[in-house]
Amino acid sequence: MNLIERLPELDDVELKNLHDNARRLMEAGSEKQRLAAAELLPAVERVMAARKAQRGKAMAARAAQRRALAPRSRKPEAQGASPA
Repeated sequence: MNLIERLPELDDVELKNLHDNARRLMEAGSEKQRLAAAELLPAVERVMAARKAQRGKAMAARAAQRRALAPRSRKPEAQGASPA
């Protein structure tokens, strides 16, 4: 199994470290390291973007659930007006 196939198994910290290392090697690595990083970096960025989108959807779902469960507040009656 190569590294690109293992990307989904990595946790967020490992994925960020791999991303940072690949970017560094793109700038300062040997020719072989640059080629490997150039192949790896787009795949890492796709996985990171997918996870970010997934977290955003999960947050939106939780916010919608909280709004649905929250008690609805009544509008305050106008001052000085008597109820009917």
